[in-house]
Amino acid sequence: MATQTKTPSVDLAAAFEQVAAQFRGLDFKQPGQWPMLPKVASWLLLGVLVVVLLWLLLLSDKKDELEAEGNKEPGLRQDYRGKLAQAVNLPELRKQKQQVEEYVTQLEKQLPGKAEMDALLTDINQAGIGRGLQFELFRPGAVAVRDYYAELPITIRVSGRYHDIGAFAADVANLSRIVTLHDLSIAGVQREGGGNLSMDAVARTYRYLDSSEVAAQKKPAAGAKK
Repeated sequence: MATQTKTPSVDLAAAFEQVAAQFRGLDFKQPGQWPMLPKVASWLLLGVLVVVLLWLLLLSDKKDELEAEGNKEPGLRQDYRGKLAQAVNLPELRKQKQQVEEYVTQLEKQLPGKAEMDALLTDINQAGIGRGLQFELFRPGAVAVRDYYAELPITIRVSGRYHDIGAFAADVANLSRIVTLHDLSIAGVQREGGGNLSMDAVARTYRYLDSSEVAAQKKPAAGAKK
């Protein structure tokens, strides 16, 4: 004869009542006397609150960092576009750089050194004499030292015929060294044998600085930076 095994029944209502009974009448002034289940529940709740607070604090810091990095994005995009354009045009930019360097080298060759200034002054004087002009004034002024070059003004007054004065100005412009004419003033002069013209001008010539002058220029700049 077969026997039937009885499954023990679980009274859920009674179990819930026992659990609820442990939470009734808790004295919050004396948590040490609470039953075990409320103690465990309070510890778990406290742990969850601590984790949530720490998470919120960490998340707040990360949010600020994220916003700061996001604000950098437009500038980085613009910088990227600029560098990308330079990378695409790099061969052309190198070619332009080389052309500029060659042009600067040519200009530097047109600037005399300190030792060549006397020869340049002689060339200006010979340009006038070669055109039959008479120098009434030829007075070099004080040298003005600039950042990368020195400038020498020369006050001149020549007299002669109109075409000769014009040819003299063209000869000065065509000298191998850079010479420019400023403050031109032409007036008529009555002399025996016909009327001549007198031209007053300031001829400016330029030379590059030698090593000692370059060093002297750098000292004030270095002092200003300090």
